[in-house]
Amino acid sequence: MTEGTVREWRADGIHGVVHEPAGAPVATAVLAHGAGSNCDAAVLVAVATELADRGVLTARIDLPFRQARPKGPPNRAGAAADRAGIAAAVRALGARGPVIVGGHSYGGRQASMLLAEDPGIADALLALSYPLHPPTKPDTLRTEHFPAIAAPTVIVHGSRDTFATGDELREHTALIGGAVTIVTIEGAGHDLAPARKPTARLTADAVMTALVANT
Repeated sequence: MTEGTVREWRADGIHGVVHEPAGAPVATAVLAHGAGSNCDAAVLVAVATELADRGVLTARIDLPFRQARPKGPPNRAGAAADRAGIAAAVRALGARGPVIVGGHSYGGRQASMLLAEDPGIADALLALSYPLHPPTKPDTLRTEHFPAIAAPTVIVHGSRDTFATGDELREHTALIGGAVTIVTIEGAGHDLAPARKPTARLTADAVMTALVANT
């Protein structure tokens, strides 16, 4: 089998890495990183590589806040700009097959909010370690926009993640209008341990079954 290619991607206001499959793409995905990371986060690299091997054209992008400064967390006031950055990447990459937006932690949350605000931007959502609430603050939920998400959704969750328990995820993702698939990575924390766990394979299995095949 001919291998796909991996290339740096720079465009107006966009920086990231594109994983192109060997053949014609069966779907397109744009993935964003967490609050303390960038597009080279281990979990994004692993998932993007696996998705491209399955035929999904996948871009892992630096959000605008990370393009502005190499370190430090996002500013709440800049969240709308980060969502706009995901939307710009989707439009610039071009849709080939169903379009999936998502990412890890903060990136997945912003992608979910973008999809709630603009349902036409993508066909599906992939949230890796969705930060349902801050650690030790289970009542501070980040679910207000869930009812506005009508697209099929895959959530990949570490069984030791302090940002949500499995039971909490199952309870609160019931608010999402589209079909929800929860993939649990046993023994993994918020980082999803892609080097030690079958995170990428299990994520890609769920994406191909629940998102690509059904959209």
